[in-house]
Amino acid sequence: MKRLLTLVFSLGVLSISAQTLTPKWTTDATLSIPESVLLDSKNNILYVSSIGGSPETKDGDGFISQVTTDGKIKNLKWATGLDAPKGMGLHGNNLYVADITKVVTINATTGKITQTVEIEGAQFLNDITVDKSGNVYVSDSNTGKIHIVKGNKAQVYFEGPETKGVNGLLALGTDLYVVSFATGVNYKLTADKKITKFSTTAEGADGVVPIGNNEYIVSSWHGQIDYVNSKGESKVLLDTRAQKLSSADIEYDAKTKTLFVPTFGTNTVMAYTFSK
Repeated sequence: MKRLLTLVFSLGVLSISAQTLTPKWTTDATLSIPESVLLDSKNNILYVSSIGGSPETKDGDGFISQVTTDGKIKNLKWATGLDAPKGMGLHGNNLYVADITKVVTINATTGKITQTVEIEGAQFLNDITVDKSGNVYVSDSNTGKIHIVKGNKAQVYFEGPETKGVNGLLALGTDLYVVSFATGVNYKLTADKKITKFSTTAEGADGVVPIGNNEYIVSSWHGQIDYVNSKGESKVLLDTRAQKLSSADIEYDAKTKTLFVPTFGTNTVMAYTFSK
């Protein structure tokens, strides 16, 4: 029995220690403070949001780029007329973008803005996730609120002490995974608004993406990337803090097992192959 328990424990250690990230490619450094990257699998293209100037200033110099899945910048300013675009979500042909105090909808075919929803009381809208029903959830890191947008109307979905400094959001089934920039704590928020601590990753937690089997990867804006398994156990996959490669709002392609990382201050997107 003791030998069996030792084997089970050893297998458990292997399951959390075998994951790796291997560099794949880096774009040209022609983006302008890239904050988020999102895969459009239907059109086989990446959308990258560039803040342009200040993350908090309504200056009109933000834009969305189209980047190929092998790292070539196809259209640098595919969508314009934004201020400081950050997190993005896609549902159908609608690309949703968090832009300081508003959620902007862009036609994924034309790159034209089709709708703008101002969020009452918003200060620093940051990440977006969209559930299977098309509900858009957006975090406000300054107010600690999570808003939900349905059609052209928005309302507060959740707020509490746990969401102080909220950043990354991930709709997974009927749950929301919520990561705190302030603390690095990861929470699970159920449909009936019960929130519980699920894991802890690096402070400055930014993007969160699913990789299958109720596992996910979390980026830290300070330059660390962590893997979290279905039990909430975490492991550091990459640490670029010494190189000051800020890892902002990431994306993952399950088909090619590729993690896309916008580097914020160095104006590139870097791709890594994820292996388990």
